[in-house]
Amino acid sequence: MLHDFLKQSLIMAQIPFSTDEPLAQKSTFKVGSSAPLFVKPYTTEQFRSAIGGATAAELPFFVLGGGSNVVFPDSPLEAVVISTQNLSEITVIDKDDVDDNTLSEDTVLVNCQCGTPMQAFVNFCTNHNFSGAQEFAGLPGTIGGAVYMNARCFDKSISDILYQTEQIEIISKINTKVTTTNFNPSQWDYKKSPFQPNQESNNSQEPTIPKYNFSEHKIFVSSATFKLTRKSPEEKSQIQEECKKYINERKNKGHFNFPSAGSVFKNNRNFGAPSGKIIQDADLLGYTIGDAQVAPFHGNIIINKENATATQIKELVQHVQKVVKEKFGFSLEPEIIFL
Repeated sequence: MLHDFLKQSLIMAQIPFSTDEPLAQKSTFKVGSSAPLFVKPYTTEQFRSAIGGATAAELPFFVLGGGSNVVFPDSPLEAVVISTQNLSEITVIDKDDVDDNTLSEDTVLVNCQCGTPMQAFVNFCTNHNFSGAQEFAGLPGTIGGAVYMNARCFDKSISDILYQTEQIEIISKINTKVTTTNFNPSQWDYKKSPFQPNQESNNSQEPTIPKYNFSEHKIFVSSATFKLTRKSPEEKSQIQEECKKYINERKNKGHFNFPSAGSVFKNNRNFGAPSGKIIQDADLLGYTIGDAQVAPFHGNIIINKENATATQIKELVQHVQKVVKEKFGFSLEPEIIFL
């Protein structure tokens, strides 16, 4: 009945949706069952209406970008999925429209809707001779997901180039609003953003996999503006070469060899080494549960060898946490999201 209420709301708002939508191909892990409703808004206002409709119907919902950090369940997902796949516009903001006298002459502001693929953003910057996003070349996923996770690549975080965000906030069961927020460094940290629910560090506790709590999420990225540096046409080839370098590093690390979510665990330099090295030192390279495997070539990547299930991936994550805890005395914190 609640789904019927939301369907009627979507039809009235002319927002496209499908029912019993398969999910496996919508994540880079290639696992998962289906969603009862899969909503595909085309504008920010439709995105807001979809969030508001699901909230009013008291239905749990999940906002999906590129699915590069998500593990969908083996059984049908008991939540509505709102996809940002159609929200992918990129624009250059005229600095005359921004009341900010701290921007230098060669600074350029680029706004991306939340569903913009990260590679499309990097390509746009490269084509226009904008420098600053090269480290994110080859990163799967979307702008919204990268901002939510505060994605970090080659010692650079997305927050390092972030200027402003636009977000949709749930105010009440029947009220949402769109707001904009200037970047405030105090709200951001290593793979942490103000869009994530508050989570206490788990370093001293037993290993756990954080449970995604639909009711905790009240604010959602709708677009982000980035601060980049305008270069001369003669410097375009240098930007292109840097992008190629980072893409090749990903290839050499095996990021594209099998379905995966990239890094499974956050790094914590207080442990003395990156998580991948720690997992390797725990003799876990190649450890397999079903078709889920700790990559033989990188300790912090779990791959889907062929027909892995979400359950197998979760069990493997827990096994890695357990072994590392027993051998080294601390808990690895997953960065992938299990629904």
